[in-house]
Amino acid sequence: ESAAFAAVQALFVRGRSPAADQVVLAVQDACKRLLCPAMETEMRLESKKRADEAAIRVFAGNVRELLLAAPLGQRAVMAIDPGFRTGCKTVLLDRQGKLLHNDVVFPDRDPSEAREKLLGFVKFFKVEAIAIGNGTAGRETEAFVRTLGLPASIPLVMVNESGASIYSASEVAREEFPDHDLTVRGAVSIGRRLMDPLAELVKLDPKSIGVGQYQHDVEQSALKRSLDDTVVSAVNGVGVELNTASKQLLSYVSGLNAATAAAIVARRNEKGAFRSRADLREVPRLGPKAFEQAAGFLRIRNGAHPLDASAVHPERYDLVDKMAADLGTTVPDLIRDGKLRAKIKLETYVTPEVGLPTLTDIMAELAKPGRDPREKFEVFAFSADVHRPEDLKPGMKLPGIVTNVTAFGAFVDIGVHQDGLVHVSQLADSFVKEPSAVVKPGQKVQVTVTEIDLPRNRIALSMRSNPTLGPKTANSGSPGGQRSPGGGPRPGGNAAPAAPRAPAAVNNDWFAAALNKKR
Repeated sequence: ESAAFAAVQALFVRGRSPAADQVVLAVQDACKRLLCPAMETEMRLESKKRADEAAIRVFAGNVRELLLAAPLGQRAVMAIDPGFRTGCKTVLLDRQGKLLHNDVVFPDRDPSEAREKLLGFVKFFKVEAIAIGNGTAGRETEAFVRTLGLPASIPLVMVNESGASIYSASEVAREEFPDHDLTVRGAVSIGRRLMDPLAELVKLDPKSIGVGQYQHDVEQSALKRSLDDTVVSAVNGVGVELNTASKQLLSYVSGLNAATAAAIVARRNEKGAFRSRADLREVPRLGPKAFEQAAGFLRIRNGAHPLDASAVHPERYDLVDKMAADLGTTVPDLIRDGKLRAKIKLETYVTPEVGLPTLTDIMAELAKPGRDPREKFEVFAFSADVHRPEDLKPGMKLPGIVTNVTAFGAFVDIGVHQDGLVHVSQLADSFVKEPSAVVKPGQKVQVTVTEIDLPRNRIALSMRSNPTLGPKTANSGSPGGQRSPGGGPRPGGNAAPAAPRAPAAVNNDWFAAALNKKR
């Protein structure tokens, strides 16, 4: 502070006199009362802005990964929302996600009746997959269902039910299921998340999904804008099935809003399924500009035109028809036969309106029309020997699923109703600057248990090949490839050893420090 005063004083005080003394007093008063507080405020706001941007970026990235999680696809699903006291809420969904039946079973109180009911549901409704929520009693319910002796062709999947309770009490759920209670709506949401995570998660406020860090401390308007942009990008990147999509999903399509999405659903309910993209022009309040923006992101399976199921815009249908005609074939043959597509010379179709990049995109879409950019679904199962934190022991290697990625590490569900933390220093054998570069939400990983703190219900995990077991301390050194928290000795000279510092809690317990940051 004194150095800053001296620097400002040198700008205004030129000599020594009673008047100069008054100027010195004025400079000191201005610095203390006006300049320093203003600079502190400016720096604090700038630092807060940068921190908000970083936290929002982490949150948006996690939300995008969850939205683009691999879908199981259209299968008949039996979804179970597990519970001890109130029983397991069970719903049966058809391949389009429509609710067919709901019931409650009590595997702990009456296992024989529960077994009879669940086997009957599987047989009568021709169930092709089973979804179980990962909340309370989830692992116990999973273990019970595995004793039913179901065919290996019916996958049993634990589904992250974060936000399902919020959806079940929302206006969207009440409108969709006015005659069912919250428990049935929550179970339906669990089953639909397995079938298509994107279509179900868009019904939730992204902030309620439960990923990211410091979400309640950042500027809420900036967070909402970023998350909305993320959802729009994900929805349009995947595409939307026009004849089955909900109005919530349709509202995120480029060019559409809540009103036009509701109008599309109303027209679909009144006149039946859309046969072609051209039928969109019949929707009230959907003008030419909205059609131009939205048509390329809307898909129609088995539509009137073979390209209705692709990302090719209707404005370019004539161009593709011309390509087929020039080869003496049809568009369906062009889609099926790669040798025919190889004969097309794109340069001959370049016009002022259609450039070579657009033609290249069209050819890529013809090769895989309506392709889903999301990964292929793979069945995952937790370790059958671990159900509670008490079952864990240091050194155990377990499969897990990443549930959240933050700046200080990743949280992994290993099937014990309490996520474990993989600190950033434990994510890999090499140095990791950004955890998001190594892991992402929904990723299946193999972890090693390094520490269990049962009184505080904390689990430390590692993804390194040879992790150190037990609590980390400041004297244990910097783990493989990570920066040392303290600076080493300056090069050159025999400096006297530094006096030992009092151990700080954050250095002695990095795990506790990371969890405190999360809070």
